Amino acid sequence: MTIEISTPTLLFSAITLLMLAYTNRFLAIANLVRQFHALYKENPDKNVLKQIQNFRIRLKIMRNMQFFGMLSFLTCVICMFFIYADFMIIANALFVSSLALLMISLVFSLWEVYISVDALNVQLSDIENEICE
Repeated sequence: MTIEISTPTLLFSAITLLMLAYTNRFLAIANLVRQFHALYKENPDKNVLKQIQNFRIRLKIMRNMQFFGMLSFLTCVICMFFIYADFMIIANALFVSSLALLMISLVFSLWEVYISVDALNVQLSDIENEICE
């Protein structure tokens, strides 16, 4: 397969939009962490503590998904440099690496979504316990 200088640029818009979404998710979690921290300081509760533990896991996953997303973007840019320099074997390898790194980032994103659903279930179980009592 031969790639042209425009081939890696197809990933630019996808990666940048993905990084924007990742940043928005990170900011939302950061705000929730601050809120739950203050809530726990006011009234220590087991469910709030579970949520805080969940946030810690999610933040680590978000760090990894952002890391691999940015590494994918950087690899894509380096790939373009090697295409421009006419080192096509290296450019092809870098493009494939960029795609693989993007896939890893997406897997971390999927994992984070799965865990965020667990956080919502903890929240809902708290309400369900009040209804049952």
